[in-house]
Amino acid sequence: MEAWLNAIQLEGESVRLRPLRSTDREALLKAAGDGELWRLWFTSVPSTKTVDQYIATALNDQALGLALPFVVEHKGSGEIIGSTRYCNAVAQHRRVEIGYTWYSKSFQRTSINTQCKHLLLEHAFSNLRAIAVEFRTHWHNQASRAAIARLGAKQDGVLRNHSIEPDGAYRDTVVFSILESEWPSVRKGLLYKLAQQQSVA
Repeated sequence: MEAWLNAIQLEGESVRLRPLRSTDREALLKAAGDGELWRLWFTSVPSTKTVDQYIATALNDQALGLALPFVVEHKGSGEIIGSTRYCNAVAQHRRVEIGYTWYSKSFQRTSINTQCKHLLLEHAFSNLRAIAVEFRTHWHNQASRAAIARLGAKQDGVLRNHSIEPDGAYRDTVVFSILESEWPSVRKGLLYKLAQQQSVA
């Protein structure tokens, strides 16, 4: 079957999403170091101990057609300021998740996340012809849950004891989604939010 997730670069006003490369190791560590993001126990942000496995897993999933990991580049500086990816892709059913998203602390609470989500959702619905795009986050990650809801995604439910974390703790995962039929309305909301954010910037 022809590959569904093909490597592509997506570009917005101030961000560029390009496919992750193994050579991005040091840049990712520098970006994560802004705010020491790996200290947040409920997120998957690479640290010096985990970055090699983080990259290897992402690229292996890409090779299997299950994911397409990106680095987030700030166009003004050319620096990598975070990462995100399509993941858990099911080509047969045209479903995909947007996950593993994080940004340097300096770029949180800016228009960066809105721009990235708009680019990823636009490509998923307009080019990949996805029928649904999912978002999943840890039950305890309140900031992420609020941010996903602000995008216009609806909560589908909570997967109890969904996975076992490295320290043996059980993780409850909150699942959200945007359906193909909802995308036109969600798109309008995102474009309106971007216009407001850019007028304030």
